[in-house]
Amino acid sequence: MNDSHESSRQHRYYVHWLAWMALCGALAVHVADEALTDFLSLYNPTVLSIRERYPFLPLTTFTFEAWLSLLIFAIVVLTGVSYFVWKGGWAMRPISYAFAGFMLLNGLGHIAGSFYMKTFMPGVYSSPLLIAASILLIIRTRAHRSVS
Repeated sequence: MNDSHESSRQHRYYVHWLAWMALCGALAVHVADEALTDFLSLYNPTVLSIRERYPFLPLTTFTFEAWLSLLIFAIVVLTGVSYFVWKGGWAMRPISYAFAGFMLLNGLGHIAGSFYMKTFMPGVYSSPLLIAASILLIIRTRAHRSVS
């Protein structure tokens, strides 16, 4: 393998890693947005209503402390997993698509919910950032694919 090809590969791994880290950062901002705008005051009653209609669905309500702790833990894990993105691990491509896809739907859901409810929903302020970072990760994951 020549040096130019190896340098190009490392650059693409690095850019993929930057996009992953950008989405981790956007998720952290989004969690702060939800925490500051009282997301659970909407989420918990919605879950209770859904469970009344569909008791077989395994949905849970959260206390603020448990909810925030779980999300912080998830962000720390996702940031830690970035090591494998940095190294160009093949499994990180489908994981990147899943992470980006889920966050894209999350951001779009907050915006759609705001239109539906005709008010700014908790988490909507940071949703454009979450959407942009998700799209960036999808684009950079596709570029990463062409190297392997």
